[in-house]
Amino acid sequence: MAQEHQKSREPVAVRADKDGVAWITLNRPRRYNALSTLLMTELQKLFDQLANEKSIMAVVIQGAGKGFCAGHDLKEMKENYCEKFYNAFFSQCSKLMMSISTLPQPVIAKVHGTAAAAGCQLVASCDLAIASDDALFATPGINIGLFCSTPMVAVSRKVNRKKMMEMLLLGEPIDAHTAVDYGLINKCVPVDVLDKTLVDLTKTITDKSPLVLKIGKEAFYKQLEMPLAEAYSYTSRVMTENMLAKDADEGISAFIEKRSPSWTGK
Repeated sequence: MAQEHQKSREPVAVRADKDGVAWITLNRPRRYNALSTLLMTELQKLFDQLANEKSIMAVVIQGAGKGFCAGHDLKEMKENYCEKFYNAFFSQCSKLMMSISTLPQPVIAKVHGTAAAAGCQLVASCDLAIASDDALFATPGINIGLFCSTPMVAVSRKVNRKKMMEMLLLGEPIDAHTAVDYGLINKCVPVDVLDKTLVDLTKTITDKSPLVLKIGKEAFYKQLEMPLAEAYSYTSRVMTENMLAKDADEGISAFIEKRSPSWTGK
């Protein structure tokens, strides 16, 4: 993906900047960026491409228009009323969400407006999430007779059980400050500094070794599902392999010599 090149397509737009950050925009503003089959297909293609883009060191997902993402495209779901379609639709969405954790680059949700249902799931699936202080988050499916079963998989892995059940059973939105308290997002900032906050955050990330970012993210998600002793055994092997990398040698040398490291990604 060439630097400073922007490719727009309905319903997704992507731009890679000179610092190695891919800015992905959910681009269905009239539908509040609802996750249609087409949007999920295009987003999956981008993830598959970015996984092999060594020039990309971080990914930001944002929404066009008034908000981040309203969730699944209910109109499309209503128009395709059959079990076969629903099985394929939800399987596609689940694969998409899991792809975020397997991407080698850190993925950051930049949230404004509302992130509801599968939109909230998308936020929870990202490695980091920053929101404007007027953002809202919800798993409101129960209000329309459709429990947010797949969205709760990602969200419940960030939010504790009592708070998660409150969100699911009441279907009411929480504000950005509450989302921080719940552990759903990292921080909320005033609307007028959201862009700068993301630029500063991504700059901090892209200053790191791309190899170590990949090693660390992969190890983080793998060890989460392991028993304690197995996790320590696994991460001990990971740290040994990491120590033998050229970037570890360079980073430690730079620290001792009180200079900035020069990463090679090896």
